[in-house]
Amino acid sequence: MKNGEKNAAHLKAKKAKDFWGTTRRLVKYMSTRSWALAATLLMVIASTIMATLAPYILGQATTEIYRGVQEGAANPIDFDLIRNILLIVAVVYIVEAVFRYFQQFITARIAQKTVYDMRKDLKEKMATLPIRYYDTHSNGDIMSRAVNDMDQIANTLQQSLTQFILSVVQFVTVLVIMFAIDIRLSLVTIVTVPISFLLIAYVAPKSQKQFGLQQKELGILNDQVEETYSGHTIVKTYNREEEEIEKFVKQSAKLNDASWKAQFLTGIMMPLVSFSRDLGYFGVAIVGGIGVANGTVSLGNVQAFIQYVNQFSQPVRQIANLANTIQVTIASCERVFEVLDEEPMKETHSDLEPKETSPYKVEFDHVQFGYEDDDLLMTDFNLTVKEGEMIAVVGPTGAGKSTLINLLERFYDVKGGSIRYEGVDTRDLDRNELRSKFSMVLQDTWLFNGTIWDNLKYGSHDEEPSEETILEAAKAAHVDEFVRRLPDGYDTILNEEGTNISQGQRQLITIARAFLADPEILILDEATSSVDTRTEILIQRAMGKLLESRTSFVVAHRLSTIRDADKIIVMNHGDVIETGNHDDLMRQDGFYADLYNAQFQTAEPQLKAV
Repeated sequence: MKNGEKNAAHLKAKKAKDFWGTTRRLVKYMSTRSWALAATLLMVIASTIMATLAPYILGQATTEIYRGVQEGAANPIDFDLIRNILLIVAVVYIVEAVFRYFQQFITARIAQKTVYDMRKDLKEKMATLPIRYYDTHSNGDIMSRAVNDMDQIANTLQQSLTQFILSVVQFVTVLVIMFAIDIRLSLVTIVTVPISFLLIAYVAPKSQKQFGLQQKELGILNDQVEETYSGHTIVKTYNREEEEIEKFVKQSAKLNDASWKAQFLTGIMMPLVSFSRDLGYFGVAIVGGIGVANGTVSLGNVQAFIQYVNQFSQPVRQIANLANTIQVTIASCERVFEVLDEEPMKETHSDLEPKETSPYKVEFDHVQFGYEDDDLLMTDFNLTVKEGEMIAVVGPTGAGKSTLINLLERFYDVKGGSIRYEGVDTRDLDRNELRSKFSMVLQDTWLFNGTIWDNLKYGSHDEEPSEETILEAAKAAHVDEFVRRLPDGYDTILNEEGTNISQGQRQLITIARAFLADPEILILDEATSSVDTRTEILIQRAMGKLLESRTSFVVAHRLSTIRDADKIIVMNHGDVIETGNHDDLMRQDGFYADLYNAQFQTAEPQLKAV
C-alpha cells in the first residue's frame, strides 16, 4: 500500500467498534481532573441559564411597552421598569460572557492535560513493546497511531468538547424554561426538531462518504506528486514527463469530482436545517399571534419563543455536526488503546545454572528459534566465541544472519536451547544490562536531526560525556578530519536524511559513536558497501581500531573484508553449515568457497575494465 493510500485509510477512519466502552475509558483519563470537569459543567450550566433567561427578561420589556401602547394615557409605559429590565439583561449577558470564558479556559486545560497523559502512556508503552510488534506493524501504521490519531483526539477535546457539553446543557435548559413559560408554544417548537434530525440523518452519511472519497483521492494525489518529485531525475531520464502529467491530470479530475460532490452535500445541509428552523418560527408566530389576539399569550413570551426556536435548534444542529467528529475521535482512541493494551516484553528466565568457569564470552548451545512457533528457522544452532575473537557471519539472503543478531541482543528469546554470556543465560540478565555491553554499526546508518556533536554524544552511556572523550572518539574514527572543514564544525545541523554530508561521513560518525559506547562486544553489518574506495579505506582503518581487543560479530556481504576473521560462520536456512577460518574453508571447497569464488569472478572482469 502506498503512502497516500495509507493516509487516506486513516483519514476515512472507520467507525468505533466499541463506542461506549472506549468513551468510558477516555472519560477515565479525564476523570483525574474531576474537580475541573465539575467546575466546567457548573459554568456551562450557569452561562446557559443566563443566555436562556435573557430573552424571557427582555420579553417582559416588550410586554410592558405593548401594554402601555394599548392602554394609552390611562396607564402609560413605565420607563423606569423598562430601564431596570434592560440593565438586568446587560448584567445577565456580561455574567454569561465571564462564565463562558473561564469554562473554555478550564476545558482547554483539561483537554491538553488529558492528551499529554495519553501521549506519555503511549510513549512509555512503545518502549516496552516487543520487537515482534514493530516487525508486524508498518512504520506508517505506528506513526499514524502516535501522531495522526493523537492529533485527532487532541483537536476534538480542545475544540469540540466544550461545544458538545454546551449543546447538551443548552438543549436541556432551553427545553425546561420553554415548558415553564408556555406549553403550547414549546410543543410547536419541539415539532420541528424531528424534521432537522431526519434531514441531517439523510444528508450527513452521504456527505461523509464523499468527504472520505475526497480524502482518499487527495492522499493518492499527494503520493503521486511525492513520487514524481523525489524521482524527477528518473522521470526526465526516461522522457516520462508527459505520462506523469497525464496521470496527474486524471487524478486531479477524480479529486475535483469527489470534492465538488462533498461540498455540494455539505452546502445543502445547513439550508435544509435552517428551513426546519424557519418552520418553527412560522409555527410560533401563527400560534403565538392567535394567543395574543385571544389574550391567552403575552406578546413578550412570543418574542422570547422566537429566540428560543433558534436556541433550541442550534444545539441540535451542533450535536449532529459533531456526531461524525466524535465517532472518528473514538475510533482514534481505540487505535491508541490497542497499542496500550498490547502485551509488553515478557521477562523470561531460563532456570539454568550459570557456568562459573566458562571459557567463552558468548555461547550458543543447541539453540532453536523461529519467528512463528510452528516454523523453526534454527533447529540446532551451536557456536562458541572466546573473548577478543572476530566472528564473521556469511550466507545468502534469508540464511539467518539477522536472526543471529536479534537473538544476541535479546530482541527475541530462543524457543529452545540457551544463549550464554560469560556463562550466564541471557534470559537471566536484564535486557538493558545486556545491551549495554553491545554496540552496533549497521549498513543503514541512523542519524537524528541535530548537530554532529549531539549525534556523537548519543553513543555514550554517560549523560554528559566529557569534551575530550568525544573528540578522542571522533579522531579515532576519522570524523574530526572532515568536520574541521565544515563551516559550522561540530555544530553542523544534520537534516533528517543526513544528505548534507556524504554516506561515508555518516558511516564514520556511527563508528565514532560506537567508540564512545566502548562496548565489550561489537556487531558490524557491512559498512562499506555503498562508499567510494578512499572512504572505504578510512572506514576500514576506523573499524580496525574499534575491533582491537574486542569480541566482534561481523555480518559480511563482501567476503574479501573478512579474510582475517578468527572464525567464519557460514549459515544457510538458519543453521551453521561450515565453520573455520578463510584458508580452511577455501580448502574445503564447499559452500563458502563457491560464494567467495563467485564474488571474485564477478569482480575480476570489472577490475580489468577499470
